[in-house]
Amino acid sequence: MTVDTNQNVTEAKARAARLLLAFRHGNQRAFDDCLPDEAAGEETRYLVAALVWIANEAVGKVYLPGVADRVLRRLAGRAPDEPGWVPTDEEAAPHVALLLESVWRQDTETVCELVRGTPDTTFLLGKLLDAVARLLPEVPERELRRVIGELRGGGTPPAPRGRPC
Repeated sequence: MTVDTNQNVTEAKARAARLLLAFRHGNQRAFDDCLPDEAAGEETRYLVAALVWIANEAVGKVYLPGVADRVLRRLAGRAPDEPGWVPTDEEAAPHVALLLESVWRQDTETVCELVRGTPDTTFLLGKLLDAVARLLPEVPERELRRVIGELRGGGTPPAPRGRPC
């Protein structure tokens, strides 16, 4: 291998590591930025996304979560002039109320736009989970049990054993 080839391989590994980090952390914007451009075609983008999903499954079986991120960040940092991390921004998810209203109105376009526009969806999902936890005490128990039963694929959920956390 020549020096140029080694450099190309190192840069390719770094790009792949950044893509996998973005996938692991739900960072849709960083993930989309790492994918081949639109000229590569939608089929190529779907293939890359599927391969990243498979790679994430493999990484999850080999490493503990914190260790996997350190290994991937080390790989991602090897490319010159490229950040070796996936940016996260907790303040980028302030629109959970708008997200809930949009889901309630069945406004899928706004929901998709909010999710796509959130650099790190882990914070958006965390705030959404907090909002759902606050709403649950107001949901009639019968309705809640029906929804839980549907989510479990039918069947009746077990009787509650106390207040949720």
